[in-house]
Amino acid sequence: MSALFSSEAIRSLLQSAAPLMLGSLGALFTEISGSLGIFIEGFMSLGSFFSWIFTGWMHSAFWGIFFTALLAALIGWALARFVHLTGANPFIAALAMNLAAGGITETLSILWFGTKGVLRNPAISLPKPLHIPLVENIPFIGNILSGNQPSVYLAWGLTILAAFVVGKTRLGLRLRAAGLSAEAASERGIRPERYREGAWAAAAFLAALAGAALSFRVGVYAPGGVAGRGWICLAAVFLGFRRVWGTLIAALVFALAERIGLGVQSFGALPATVVLGLPSALALVLYTLSNVVGRVKGRKKV
Repeated sequence: MSALFSSEAIRSLLQSAAPLMLGSLGALFTEISGSLGIFIEGFMSLGSFFSWIFTGWMHSAFWGIFFTALLAALIGWALARFVHLTGANPFIAALAMNLAAGGITETLSILWFGTKGVLRNPAISLPKPLHIPLVENIPFIGNILSGNQPSVYLAWGLTILAAFVVGKTRLGLRLRAAGLSAEAASERGIRPERYREGAWAAAAFLAALAGAALSFRVGVYAPGGVAGRGWICLAAVFLGFRRVWGTLIAALVFALAERIGLGVQSFGALPATVVLGLPSALALVLYTLSNVVGRVKGRKKV
């Protein structure tokens, strides 16, 4: 039991949670703006693929990941703009994006590398763990806070920034107003479609970062490596009651379920298919419980 609460185990949990935190933040932005980002899974797949490819071409993990996320943001904005101008169903458009992402990555992988399997590139230098001199010598805590992958610090930093923007700034207020009532927001001079387009762009940017974190954590691009985490990110938004910190906690819970599943599998106690489905099953259970709690609270208010 003590091994579950060791500094190494907690650090591993934080590294597993980082992609979920980034993707969940993106899904939260779209939900606040009035339409849930079903496309998170697709942009995570694109981010996982193109960050690995661009890094190999540019010989820089930073620029490879940055340009991938920037490209994803542009596509996310264009998709939202298309939905606004054509009146297309945002759910169908986002679902089409997920399907297109799989086809794009597989086709380009075959054209460029002659395979749709795992892509390795020994020339790529993986991001090194970051050490914080001020805290790394502190017993136990120093082992957790220092020496993590850059994606961990990025995920937590962006979570803190998101909490501030959504809760304390005019931008966050207008974003929430656009999601609560587009008509009322329009009467006050706010253009809801612009905020939704910005939210979709931000969500695509964050989802691409999440996909990149997955590829660089294992050191290869693996088709299907996202493995449904985009849908888990959507569940985390609702399990976190559409709040930044609640979404963060939900992402940590799902990451913990994933780590427990992998640990159980190492002992051969469960088949691989059961382990892969554990986070999704947990999402269903927790989502059902959150709905029950919400209904009970609603009845008490009445």
